Amino acid sequence: MIPPSFIQDLLSRVDIVEVVSRHVQLKKGGANLSGLCPFHAEKSPSFTVSPSKQFYHCFGCGASGDAIRFMTEYSGMSFIDAVKDLAQQVGMTVPDDHVSPAEREQAAAQKQRRATLTDVLAKAAEGYRKQLKTSPRAIDYLKGRGLSGVIAAHFGLGYAPEGWRPLASMFPDYDDPLLEESGLVIAKDEEGDGSDVKRYDRFRDRIMFPIRSVQGDVIGFGARVLDRGEPKYLNSPETPVFSKGRELYGLFEGRAAMRERGHALVVEGYMDVVALAQSGIGNAVATLGTACTADHLQKLFRFTDSVVFSFDGDKAGRRAAARALEASLPHATDTRTIRFLFLPPEHDPDSYVREFGAEAFEQRIDEAVPLSRQLAELAGEGNDLDTAEGRAHMLATAKPLWSAMPSGALKRQLLAQFTQLGRLEPGELAAMWEGAANVPRPAVAAPRAPGKRWRLAGKSAANLLDRAVWLLIQRSELWGALDGDAHDLLAGQAAPYDLYFGCIERSLHEHGPLAPTAMLDELLARASEHDDAVASTVLQRIAAFHAPSDETNIAAELARLLDRLRLQAVEEELKLMFETGSATSPDAQARSRELLTLQARLKTQLASPLPL
Repeated sequence: MIPPSFIQDLLSRVDIVEVVSRHVQLKKGGANLSGLCPFHAEKSPSFTVSPSKQFYHCFGCGASGDAIRFMTEYSGMSFIDAVKDLAQQVGMTVPDDHVSPAEREQAAAQKQRRATLTDVLAKAAEGYRKQLKTSPRAIDYLKGRGLSGVIAAHFGLGYAPEGWRPLASMFPDYDDPLLEESGLVIAKDEEGDGSDVKRYDRFRDRIMFPIRSVQGDVIGFGARVLDRGEPKYLNSPETPVFSKGRELYGLFEGRAAMRERGHALVVEGYMDVVALAQSGIGNAVATLGTACTADHLQKLFRFTDSVVFSFDGDKAGRRAAARALEASLPHATDTRTIRFLFLPPEHDPDSYVREFGAEAFEQRIDEAVPLSRQLAELAGEGNDLDTAEGRAHMLATAKPLWSAMPSGALKRQLLAQFTQLGRLEPGELAAMWEGAANVPRPAVAAPRAPGKRWRLAGKSAANLLDRAVWLLIQRSELWGALDGDAHDLLAGQAAPYDLYFGCIERSLHEHGPLAPTAMLDELLARASEHDDAVASTVLQRIAAFHAPSDETNIAAELARLLDRLRLQAVEEELKLMFETGSATSPDAQARSRELLTLQARLKTQLASPLPL
């Protein structure tokens, strides 16, 4: 059994629109997308996919469910296979399938705990809203910032009163551990032995901004001081329901506006989001005191194909833009638009829209810098492109950024752009950054003398070696279970496979078995150390493989794969011996008999069913 908490986490990261659109042609229609149902024959579309609910439904045949259900029904996968396939797509590792009853019970308890925490947070949010209504000082502050009661209600704004324990009036049991676990209360053990624990509210005399999940649950708070004080902004701590690196303030409230306006606007503060909404620009979201992450982008692209980042024009804003650019590159497909808006250093979106109005701000959005130009500016920053050294440094900076992008027309055009900036001839940069068009393969095997290693040739051998690398990434501990001949067979291959298997052996010796993601990171780092473009290219292909459906089969599949490699090596050696006429000497004849016996044995083994 896969823990329910993992399933919930997986579904929060997977975009059902991307999953379904691989198999069904979808068209936008309002808030949802529609297409012909893949589960029954129809001429008029009755199949809809909801990006906000992450759910599909057919009004014709009644089929419905989430991304996992779609994979099982459409592809005929088992539940576990569907989970593993989707997890691989978003870079997650599925926990061990063999969950004990105690662990299963614990997972269920964690799920219930999360629901309980959101209930506690929702109750606090309601209490803060009531406090706002009775606080003239807090109301005057919001009015002074140009906010109306309608906008305050839309975002559920509230007020945390002064004092150490205002929450005690909302929660009769102020000692309830849930208040501390949800981040609402801080408990300090003065003596360190539990004899003198002081409990007090985390948020005091602050405007409260409830942070909601995509589903609308309150999962945390942002809080701003009314007057002077430090810190100016204060967030909820990390909790079982709240992670700053994965949540965006205003996403729940701004979903409809994103679809209506055709893009999402990413800003840096809660007040920016609320002030823009007050001015009629309701499609803004804010990061929560962190740089923009891949998880943020993944969530945004569920609702729109266009994202505009808004930053201050000062050095800090430029640094934040660079981090946002790096997070965006893996998501920069040909169908998406990513742009960067820089305001004057003395302004943020809140102050700019209040001074110049919404129309002027929207003009700024229209003039936002496209990703292609921002990438070139970032790579060229500080380099004199009139010198060979400056252009070389610019290209060195640009290469890892460009490599992070998905394949497509945009990536090809950026390659042409950097070719021009680097003043290179057409095709030169492609050769430098992409390597040869075809990955070099090992040369034709020479006759194998005793104690020598087999080196395999041809595309089929490369495919088998690719798979061997992938299996050992999944379970690196299997390398230690292989015998010396298997080590020789794998580690003796030509580049880049000798680098991969050598890295796996070294990592196992230095660190012990690694998780798949960690093992893949080790291999990528090793390829980077060697500045090996071919090794990196092959790894990108291998990383796209699907994990085996049952981990108990990995060892059996690896053993079967090794036999296939041995058989291919044997047949290559036999073929070469007879083609060159080198099988006439007594030693060669003995060797050929040995090879023929081995060939027959391997064929028999490969004809048997793969163990489950």
